[in-house]
Amino acid sequence: MASQPLAGITVLDLSTILAGPLAATLLGEFGAEVIKVEQPGSGDPARRYPPLDGDTSAGWTLLGRGRRSVTLDLHRSGAAEIVGRLAREVDVVVTNFRPATLRRFGVDFDDLRTYRHDLVMVHVSAFGRTGPYSDRPGFARVAEGFAGLTHRTGSPDGPPTFTGYPVADGVTGIYAAFATLLALRQRDRTGEAQLADIPLYEPLLRMMEDFVVDYSVTGHSVERQGNRNPHISPNDMYRTRDERWIALPASTDRMWERLVEVMRAPDLAVHSTMAARVEHRDEIEGRVAAFVAEHDAVELLARLDAAGIAAGPVNSAEQVCTDPHIRERGSIVEVRDAQGRDRLVQAPAGRFSGFEGRIGRPAPELGEHTTEVLRDLLGMTGNEIDDLRHRGVV
Repeated sequence: MASQPLAGITVLDLSTILAGPLAATLLGEFGAEVIKVEQPGSGDPARRYPPLDGDTSAGWTLLGRGRRSVTLDLHRSGAAEIVGRLAREVDVVVTNFRPATLRRFGVDFDDLRTYRHDLVMVHVSAFGRTGPYSDRPGFARVAEGFAGLTHRTGSPDGPPTFTGYPVADGVTGIYAAFATLLALRQRDRTGEAQLADIPLYEPLLRMMEDFVVDYSVTGHSVERQGNRNPHISPNDMYRTRDERWIALPASTDRMWERLVEVMRAPDLAVHSTMAARVEHRDEIEGRVAAFVAEHDAVELLARLDAAGIAAGPVNSAEQVCTDPHIRERGSIVEVRDAQGRDRLVQAPAGRFSGFEGRIGRPAPELGEHTTEVLRDLLGMTGNEIDDLRHRGVV
């Protein structure tokens, strides 16, 4: 197996909680060395997010893995210089502070470029570095509402509904990792510094391809339709006889033909186009729901699979962790954390012919690697590091 594609790339993770750290974690899973800067005494707030195991978040096992932890109080005199010196030694700086906060700390793009002329900075923020809202605070739920995702999520007769996971953080974390690769590629081509400005809301807005297009064509906003898609029918969650839910989207004409055959409902074949099915949505959804309710989930999913129809179970966490396909592919694996406890965690996504994603070192204790990083990367002596500790800088 060849070395990982990002081997030799070093990332300074100057971010907290989710989107920025997720981007750094993904880069680390494919070979990058990740150095995380944390506030002395408290560290990343994600360390304390429930559920807790003792004093540590169980989720930190996943989010904090594959990196070294360095403590550095950016409020203290001299901290900005250390960040600058670290930036000179790494390839990428990932941050998710507000633009005004970066300026106040003295670690913004222009500040760090004085230490490295070809700096790559990936800056995740709520609203981006430009525009009238650039210095507003925001989290994933704010971004999801702002981008319009929340507006269209939920039942038609109910309020806007958040998804069960902060999707803006996840999508933006993945997009920020992608942006890092773009910026590194451009730096390799031009030799120039690169700044990737990634607002939390923008990847979501880009992802919802029909949202703005519908409005531009019809002059009306897409409204909440529950699990339904305004352009696809059938497209819903259906309950089986044994009280399981399955997803059954017949998103093409051919898939609909197959479903009609399995349902033994030749009268429905007249709705041969998607436009016709959307027009007769209530009838079609009712018939499909009644058909699904006559069968147990395992038996029905086997029949649908045999007929070449896309369908699948709506899994709980327990069902995800015990599913034979997920376990055989290694999508969920058991690892030992820094405290010696065995955990089930998500593995790096995707399988590749010439390399593999790796989990790497377990999530670090706060500041565990401060001395070695300052010594090895910056050449600091023990006395210099002790002085920084005495002054509360690290």
